[in-house]
Amino acid sequence: MSQIFSQKKDQFKTPKAFESIGEDIYSWAEDLFPICRSISGEGVRETLRYFQRIVPDLKIEETKSGTQVFDWTVPDEWNIYDAWIKNSKGEKIIDFKHSNLHVVSYSEPIHKKMRLKELDKFLYSLPDQPDAIPYITSYYERRWGFCLTHDQRKNLEDDEYEVYINSTLEPGVLNYGEILIKGESSEEVLISSNICHPSMGNNELSGPTVVTAIASWLLSQENLKYSYRILYIPETIGAIIYLSKHLDYLKKHVIAGFNVYAVGDERNYSFISTPDEDTYADRIINHVYKHHTENNYIKYPFTERGSDERQYCAPGVDLPVVGVCRSKSGLYSEYHTSLDDLSVISPNGLQGGFDIVKKAIQVLENNRVLKVNVFGEPQMGRRGLYPNVSTKDSVKITRSLMNLIAYSNSKRSMLDIAEKTNCYIGDFYPFLNKLIETGILSEIRER
Repeated sequence: MSQIFSQKKDQFKTPKAFESIGEDIYSWAEDLFPICRSISGEGVRETLRYFQRIVPDLKIEETKSGTQVFDWTVPDEWNIYDAWIKNSKGEKIIDFKHSNLHVVSYSEPIHKKMRLKELDKFLYSLPDQPDAIPYITSYYERRWGFCLTHDQRKNLEDDEYEVYINSTLEPGVLNYGEILIKGESSEEVLISSNICHPSMGNNELSGPTVVTAIASWLLSQENLKYSYRILYIPETIGAIIYLSKHLDYLKKHVIAGFNVYAVGDERNYSFISTPDEDTYADRIINHVYKHHTENNYIKYPFTERGSDERQYCAPGVDLPVVGVCRSKSGLYSEYHTSLDDLSVISPNGLQGGFDIVKKAIQVLENNRVLKVNVFGEPQMGRRGLYPNVSTKDSVKITRSLMNLIAYSNSKRSMLDIAEKTNCYIGDFYPFLNKLIETGILSEIRER
């Protein structure tokens, strides 16, 4: 079993039961929150090294600036060290060290003085959220800028201001992380999340921290049926880079995929379907949500895609990857602002995100196609498969058991049968091995 690292305690520790790993996930988010991440640079590398200490199997890869990847070119590497705006009294009125959202991501270096009228052209705020600092980027056009609350902006006096951004924007590399956990089959499940936003809790850190917990859990499992490829990538360009290198392989081997982001709050669960809406991944996540959330979830069509499901499901790529969220990116009020802080996520919310992905994997691992080896209804009593005492729970269990037998016709998978009989596939797990051991059922093939 992999170990779980807590930077605060500066030591490795044996993980708690995965049923209560939400506290650990939240502590990772606390550690990572101050780091200024963008699509490239030291913030990304520092974040990847942190996850590598939790899961040493993680490999850190790089692609050089200027590399052509499909229709895109890998941009120059950006690093920032300090930034501020001072008034004529020498007082810092905006300070990057107070919030790394204060600087437009990928800002060029600058050091000059200017009046408010000129400075105002380089300022960004949100009139409808006057207490929030917006998150603004400019990856592919060279510029600079500062972000501030609208209340701060309204209070700026007509003064001369000194503007300073200590950054570098020059040829370098763009990094991403990858973990491959091999199972018995060469068929793979793709799990992806983003590591490219600065200090935001739900939109940035909930995804990769939950995925790291999933990686740790997978590494603790024995006899995995499928292989699991886990990616930590800068949004959009990272997925495009990875696909440009591995598309042919992925198309041959990936049977389902989950792009995990914004899974740390305690609001509605949601997912973004593939364009066809009926891939294996669509069916699995819809089934898990329906039973795990008691139907309290939202299914978004691909027309409302938000993150790297755009890349994985693009025409010609066509991988069966769904977006897995709680509050969908762009549809909660704190999104892409300083309000998306650690108060938006919680150990309980992160635990829920972890549980959803874990249950989806358990469906994958357990789903199979079965056939009945007896004609007519089998005599269950002599095989010890009927409960001795009838209770409400035992009636439900018996009904699930008999439904699995009745619908196992060598064509339907267990997931098909669960959907047809309106039960959770996990209801079949407790007695499946017994049905196979006694010869009532036999496995025809996976799923």
